Amino acid sequence: MAATTAQPMASLPSGLGICTTAPDIFYLPELVFGGLVWILVASTHVFTPNPMGWVMFVSIFCFVLTFLWLIIFACGAHKSSYGWAAADFAYHFLAVIFYLSAGVILAYITFLSKTIQSYRNYQIDISAVVFAFATTLLYFIHAILSAIRWKNF
Repeated sequence: MAATTAQPMASLPSGLGICTTAPDIFYLPELVFGGLVWILVASTHVFTPNPMGWVMFVSIFCFVLTFLWLIIFACGAHKSSYGWAAADFAYHFLAVIFYLSAGVILAYITFLSKTIQSYRNYQIDISAVVFAFATTLLYFIHAILSAIRWKNF
């Protein structure tokens, strides 16, 4: 006779549970840091051949979708289904790729425009680069933890 080693099925949190579970605790820092990238990039002078449009798109897109994702999880609209666990991983992995590309572009443009912009704008751009990579790290950690949760679902 074989012993059963049934593991409890993983579930997606809802309500205030999103403030205490491992991957979902990153929603608020992602919103704060992503919002800071958005604000810092928007507050500097954009030169004509500058590809800051992609950086702004990524920061606004990820900010809005992370906020919607937070609301969906807080309301419990996911009903703790397997598909939502997979979608959670897919979204955060996509956000990592987007933010990594935006951070690299932002760092490159900041490096190139060091001599043609004011020192204040340069400092703001450096801050935006730092927050872009910090946001990338937060989304990366969230994606890894979401993948683990999806695997154990």
